Amino acid sequence: MFENIGFPELMLIMLVIVIFFGPKKIPEFAKSLGKGIAEFKRAMRDVQSELTKPEHSLPEKPADTSSSTPKK
Repeated sequence: MFENIGFPELMLIMLVIVIFFGPKKIPEFAKSLGKGIAEFKRAMRDVQSELTKPEHSLPEKPADTSSSTPKK
């Protein structure tokens, strides 16, 4: 899809972005984009680990300790 984009086209795109957003907003935009991508990757990793977790590793119910104490 993007195999025909060369360096001049990329520079034109960057120039339009700088004109549209301004030079002060671009680092903020890039930072929030990076955080969003990291959160997406973390969520995907969590979902994948939940899907591949074996069923026998589910937490067991706590033992009922009330029957082990002597009644008076």
